[in-house]
Amino acid sequence: MPSGPSPAPTSASARPTFKPAAGPAVAAVAAVVALAAIVAAAIFLRFYDLASNPGGLYGDEAAEGLDAWRLLHQPGFHADFFVWFTSDGGREALFAYVVAGVFNFAGASTLALRATAAAFGVAGVLAIGHLARRFGTWTGIVAAAWAAGSLWLVCVSRDGMRNMIVPFFGAVALMALLRWAARPGRGTAILAGAVTSLAAMYTYQPLKLLPVLVVVWLLWLRHADRPTYERLRAGAVPFAVAFLVVAAPMIAVAVTDPTNYFGRVASTSALNPGVEADSNPIVHVLRTVAMFGLTGDPNARHDVAGLPLLPVPLAIVAAAGLVRLWRMRRDAGHSLILLALPVFLVAPLVATEGGSPHFLRSLGLAAPLGVAIGLGALEIVEQVRQRGSRAASWLAMAAVAVTLTAVAVWSGWAYLTRPVADRYAAFSYPIVSLASYAADHPGTAVILDDYSAMDVEFLDASEPVTIYTPGSKVADPGAHALYLALSLKDLASTLGPQVTARAQPIAWDPDGEPTVWAVTP
Repeated sequence: MPSGPSPAPTSASARPTFKPAAGPAVAAVAAVVALAAIVAAAIFLRFYDLASNPGGLYGDEAAEGLDAWRLLHQPGFHADFFVWFTSDGGREALFAYVVAGVFNFAGASTLALRATAAAFGVAGVLAIGHLARRFGTWTGIVAAAWAAGSLWLVCVSRDGMRNMIVPFFGAVALMALLRWAARPGRGTAILAGAVTSLAAMYTYQPLKLLPVLVVVWLLWLRHADRPTYERLRAGAVPFAVAFLVVAAPMIAVAVTDPTNYFGRVASTSALNPGVEADSNPIVHVLRTVAMFGLTGDPNARHDVAGLPLLPVPLAIVAAAGLVRLWRMRRDAGHSLILLALPVFLVAPLVATEGGSPHFLRSLGLAAPLGVAIGLGALEIVEQVRQRGSRAASWLAMAAVAVTLTAVAVWSGWAYLTRPVADRYAAFSYPIVSLASYAADHPGTAVILDDYSAMDVEFLDASEPVTIYTPGSKVADPGAHALYLALSLKDLASTLGPQVTARAQPIAWDPDGEPTVWAVTP
């Protein structure tokens, strides 16, 4: 396994090397084979049965798909300053533009939308592995293996939302910063500033803390590694200029429409007195910290059966990685990863809205956590070697490999065998049933709130359906052959109790309860 830590000050020179007894050629072949198996597992876990699992279509997914469809088919439609959609609470537009490109070739569908996220998921596995490879070949292999089989990342990869681009762009941004530290200069500073800006401003909320990480990191290097700090300080202006140039369109959005741009953050923050949280702040913090081994996200879109973000064995490996990162904290590369962990933990800690822990808000942790797990495996093997025999170190390596494999198998089984009953409400199955029924019956009108209506607008985009909000009065009920709603109450508020009395259910949940109602006027 890799040798002990080097005292050299830069991440490049501090990188451990793999020195297996079998020789470097065998080790190189083994690394290639391992990486191929990891990529195959990542693809399988993210694409297998994607057309029907998770099924349904959540409103936030529909918003991405609908905007992507409009980019292709609605003349003149584009995001504000081409980077920001004000709909659905305000969203960065990067993911929707990529989805639009996929729709252009594959057609607009839920499968194409989710396949785009799944592809980003596989790219994130590769990016996390490449980031960790800066600390050693097998550190990168272990990090990629964890990312490929992580239930957390598998769940998010199979949902068609922009959140899934965070692990990829987070890893790429950290790679750019590590390259700047290893080879300080104007070119690497400009690259680091541009990539950091792209990841921070155009992906999803957790990575907006990247500029904070850069500042904290530089302040730490000023104390711990003054020569590296001085070399990086010489590139501070090019870094800042590149950051601002790339960020300019999004800065324009924030200045011209601050309410929409900052609204989502403000509405989820613990500082908002009206925030709807599932627990008090102390319990929220405890549950969030305990996601490393104990607690899971109660939201079925982000998790399965409330399982923890890391199972206990991997939490122990990650803890060993923290020990190594702390010991190497005066090295620029190790300190960047070490500081990234608490910085990106801030988002799930301070955003108390909804259930806790909240795995989507934790996605900034994916890349540095992968490195910590890779380094943790390295640390465990080295400690075993120092205290035992070479045979014992090989047993430790085998234990790590078995653990990672078992976690991947367990993740796939937990996700792919989850019954429809556990997904039905979380993925808005009733609304999809309603949209499908409306598409099969021309002349139908639906009664839905604005958020739920996005599913119908996307799914029935080729043949638009008339949509009424609950409580609105239909001037001429006979204008439509059929009305659909998710409840009798919505029908009654729009069409009146006499018409509603004739309504019949046309879709049922797994327990046999009606979920969609239809009535002729």
